[in-house]
Order: sequence, then C-alpha cells, then structure tokens
Amino acid sequence: MKALITRKVGMTSTIAEDGVVTAVTLLAFDDHTVVGHKTEERDGYTAIQVGTGTAKKLGKSLAGHVKASKVSPKMIREFRVDEISEDQGVGSNLQAADVFSVGDEVHAMGVTKGKGWAGTIRRHNFHRGRKTHGGRSYRRPGSIGSMYPQHIFKGTRMAGQLGHDQVTIKGLKVALIDTEHNVIGVTGSVPGPRKSVVILKGAPKIVKAGGKQ
Repeated sequence: MKALITRKVGMTSTIAEDGVVTAVTLLAFDDHTVVGHKTEERDGYTAIQVGTGTAKKLGKSLAGHVKASKVSPKMIREFRVDEISEDQGVGSNLQAADVFSVGDEVHAMGVTKGKGWAGTIRRHNFHRGRKTHGGRSYRRPGSIGSMYPQHIFKGTRMAGQLGHDQVTIKGLKVALIDTEHNVIGVTGSVPGPRKSVVILKGAPKIVKAGGKQ
C-alpha cells in the first residue's frame, strides 16, 4: 500500500546542485497503524483501513472497531489494494520511509480553500459589461436559457459556492523525507489551506503496448 495521511504545513523551495530552484510543499505525518481489513469474501473488495493521530475520546462503536489494533486514531482512511501482505496485519505500524522514497511519483488529494458565495466574474471568469452608453449589465451573468424549454439546464455557469471542492493533483514527486521531524516534501503545490488533511497516493504504473512501463 503506497498511501499516507498527512497535514499541510506550508511551502518552501529547494536548490539543486545545478542551481535549479524547485517549489516544495511540506506535509506532516504521524505514525500510521492498520486498524482493519476489507476482504473480497466478506465485503466484496479488498482494502486496508489505516488510522493516524491520537483522539481524546472515541465513540463506543469506533472504539470497538479499533480495539484489535490497540490504538485510538484521530483519523481513519481506507485504501483499496490488490492483496493484503503479511506485514499489513491489524496493529502493524507504517512509516513514511517504508511507503515512499525520494523521486516517487505521487497524487495529492485534498479539499480546496472555501471562498464563499461568488458571482460569475470571480467564479467563471466572465467579462464585465460596459459602463458607457446606457449599459446597466455591469456584473450580471446574462442570458441563462431560451424561451423553450422553460427551465435552466444543469451545469449552466452561474453564481454559487466557490472553492471547498475535493481536488486531486497528479504527477507530483517526492522531494524529501525527514523521519526525524515527520515531514515529507512533494514538488509543486497541493490543494487546501494549512493544517488541512492531504492524502498522498502512489501514482499507478502505466503499462504501454509491448509490456514496457
């Protein structure tokens, strides 16, 4: 399983030996513990449930669910796998250095910053209307439909909630792994504000025609 539950710390930059500066996002992580399994025979698919952090208090149902792992995780996420290996039993620990290596390609999934209600100019980059010669449609969206049929089609670009969407950034690479401070760095930016949860997943290997990766 190549996945980690992290929290966004912020951004910095690294300088290579040839002088190339690369933007890097720092992500903090805690120890991961396997708290449960999903099997094909029982659940219809195979997955591993991983917990991280320490919760002050757990509900009875959740406490009973993680009792076998002997931990009280603050966050639990489920990752699908092809098969469950022997070292991924309930209660086993996972470290970032064991999951990823510097240079690995990863996907970062998080929730973008919520920016509240926004009009069409800010939300969809609409043009502003003219302010001369009697124009009154400065920031209006314009026509949202014809006379027939008498309803607005789904997906019409209008004013509404901006941000707070789940977004996945693909093609990032692991730039550094600091096991002493529990920090992993990936090239580029990842969605979400500071302290938000970011899921790192290993990019699947693409097999080209002829069996070459």
